[in-house]
Amino acid sequence: MEINLIAETLKFLVLGMSTVFMFLVLMVLVLNLQSKIIRKFFPHKEEVSIPKRPIAQKGNLAVIAAIAASLQSYKKSK
Repeated sequence: MEINLIAETLKFLVLGMSTVFMFLVLMVLVLNLQSKIIRKFFPHKEEVSIPKRPIAQKGNLAVIAAIAASLQSYKKSK
């Protein structure tokens, strides 16, 4: 009786894991097909580049200096 239960358990294990594996394979194939279809009908457009601002401007230099000084002060106190 016990051997029969182990065999049944192994059958369900193989059946369940193979079902999940086949679903995942099918999902990957469908997503790849969907990606190809989307690329065909909606090609990638060239993005407009936004010019970058300089990090430190005249007004920000004083703020950056104050933050750096406060960090140094905090590190020295610890």
